[in-house]
Amino acid sequence: MKKVGVIGAGVMGIGVAHSVAEAGHGVILVDIDTNLLEKAKEEIYNNVRMQFFFNKKEESLSPEEVIDRITTTLDYELLSDVDFIIENVPEIWEIKRDVYNKLDEICPDHCIFAVNTSCISITKIAALTKRPKQVIGTHFMNPVPMKPVIEAIKGFHTSEETINSLKELLATMNKRCVVVNDYPGFVSNRISHLLMNEAAFVVQDGVATPAEVDEIFKECFGHKMGPLETADLIGLDTVMDSLNILYQEYQDVKFRCSPLLKKMVQAGLKGRKSGEGFYQY
Repeated sequence: MKKVGVIGAGVMGIGVAHSVAEAGHGVILVDIDTNLLEKAKEEIYNNVRMQFFFNKKEESLSPEEVIDRITTTLDYELLSDVDFIIENVPEIWEIKRDVYNKLDEICPDHCIFAVNTSCISITKIAALTKRPKQVIGTHFMNPVPMKPVIEAIKGFHTSEETINSLKELLATMNKRCVVVNDYPGFVSNRISHLLMNEAAFVVQDGVATPAEVDEIFKECFGHKMGPLETADLIGLDTVMDSLNILYQEYQDVKFRCSPLLKKMVQAGLKGRKSGEGFYQY
């Protein structure tokens, strides 16, 4: 058993905390918002209960057992004895920087920092710490409990010991990883965000409706979700932030964020989390 700190109680943090606790590990879930932490526990309980009801196995933990393994807090000092950190704060460099400066001072020397990021360089984040060999990218996919594979990103200094430790932790969660090298966006988001952004341009230009765009990808290409459904699931604000990072890092106009996407975010239409994006929820 490990003790794992999960930073951020948003959509991804909730999924990660759920999966780690369900694997039998202790979780310290940290956020700056008490309301988000309360909502996170409630959502994890309901998700585990639904999962437990439909897929009951002898070895499965009950919702109560999963919740008992999660401690929610505003206090980073509770991370002073964790073995792993899985960080899920927004894709904004200034926020990431402040979080890692704090974590590096508080967490024990053996602790591994797993960066759940879509686009930010793992090497750049590792440079903020005194433990660059113990920093690795862990791009979990949403919804986390249902996805068996993650994209792991090896920074310039990431050690093989760190990679192996991550694999061992993932194995307890019935997950595995594909290890890739560190360039902004890595594999999944460097490609997928081009699809989502161009899909937004197609809607902006009046070529097709969101439903028509997604239908083509699902029915013609066999995708489980269309690019605009996926953008709504991720959060349009997160997609926009990731595109801005990709544009800044590569200086390539192909990553220029669609004006329609920007306008929707400014209007508060962020997808599933706000109740409306390209679709209503």
